[in-house]
This record gives sequence, C-alpha cells and structure tokens, in this order.
Amino acid sequence: MTLQDDETPDRLVGAERVLAVLAELARRPDGIGLEEMARAVASAKPTVHRALASLRRAGFAHQDGYGRYVLGDEFLRLAFAHHERRPDHIRVMPILRALCDRYGETVHYATLDGRWVVYRSKLDPAVGAVRLNSVVGGRNPAHCTAVGKMLLAGLLHDEQAVRDWIGDRPLDRPTERSASDAGELHAALEQVRADGYAVDDQENEPAINCFAVPAYLTSPTVPSGAISISGLVYRMPVRKLADDLPAIRAIVAGATELR
Repeated sequence: MTLQDDETPDRLVGAERVLAVLAELARRPDGIGLEEMARAVASAKPTVHRALASLRRAGFAHQDGYGRYVLGDEFLRLAFAHHERRPDHIRVMPILRALCDRYGETVHYATLDGRWVVYRSKLDPAVGAVRLNSVVGGRNPAHCTAVGKMLLAGLLHDEQAVRDWIGDRPLDRPTERSASDAGELHAALEQVRADGYAVDDQENEPAINCFAVPAYLTSPTVPSGAISISGLVYRMPVRKLADDLPAIRAIVAGATELR
C-alpha cells in the first residue's frame, strides 16, 4: 500500500494499519520480525502484533519457526487465482505464447498506471531466457519502456500534454539513454505515432532492447495495454522486429498460425 503524500504512518488506524502490515509483508519475501515490522509501519509492537494475529487467522500471514512473519498461503492462493481469472490475462496468454515461440525472447503484457507501466503477464522462452527486472505486478517508468511509450503516444498528443503529464517531478533516468525532458519524450512519442510501434533502446535496462505494439483485448478501438518483445541488443535487433511488424500485428490480433 502506498501512502498519499499528506499521510504519515503514525496516522494509520484500524484496517489501514492491517493493510500497511500486509503490504510490508509483501515486500519481505524472506520474512520480517515483529520489532522490525513495528518500526516499518511506525506503530507500537502490541498493535502490530494484533494486526498480524488478524492476518494469521485469515491465512494471510504465517509465522515461521524463527518467529518471522511471511505472507500466508491463503493470501497467495487468492492473489494468483484472481490474476489467473482476469479476462485480459486469459486472453493475452495465447498471444504471448505465439510471440515467445516465434522469436525465442521474453514477452510482456503491460498496462498504464499514471507515470508507470504495470506488468500484467510475462512469458519467458523455455531456453535462453534473459534475466530482466520485470515481474508480474511490478512497475517501471512509462516514459522509458516500449510498452509505456506505446500507450502514452495515444494519450499525450502534443508537447504541452507531455509537460502536464510530467508535472514538477523530473523524469527518472534508469540509463543514460532515457528521455530527460518533455521535449525528448514528445519527440519519441511522435516517432511512435508515425511508426505504429514503440522501441526501448536500452532506455530502461542496459543491453536490453524492447519492441512494443498496442493490444486491443477489450475494445476494437481503445488499447487495453501493450505487448512487448524483450531481448539482448546483440541477438534481437530492433530493425529485425520492425521488418516483421505485419507478423507481429497478426499474432496480436489473434492470427497465431502464420505462413
């Protein structure tokens, strides 16, 4: 759970505190002790202990043999069941599988959430997968990812719109190739609109290229998200994928059997 700017941890009460504890558990896959949790959510240990007891009763938290707390199996079961039943996840998996089989690279389906893209689905090839920093449910800055630029190109049609979207916060720059200001980002989005696809040329991770196209899973006119193919620069040149754009579009449209 992310607190709003005008909220502080010591103002958490009741259900908010339980949710803050649950969110902290999600950030600690190796577990966390009671004292450390109390510090993390800035609450008294007895109060945090009661919150953890409530989560344990629901199966949302578990205490291991060392006294550390981790997410409970019931929470994980519900989360994964919900994810699996999402219509966009179900509909996109055959598309991701076809792209993964054709190009032998990692493929993603992502949606836009403010300044971020959220990865809804990811599929790695059976062999030769490159370890990327993306995970299902994870986020990356929209302006320096191919999926993000693909979706922003449909929303920010002029430089003023880009400036308004950036606001007073500077753009994150994961690499030296990442866009640094509104002018650069506007030019990149103009290129996306002209090409009909988006590229991340080592803008989010060094040595990694990404190539993205829009996905229309829930509407024929409004993209539900974007699909990307990601791989090492030396073995997945962007030009190769651009030349294969008709095939990629056909797969995303559902035509997975291509001559």
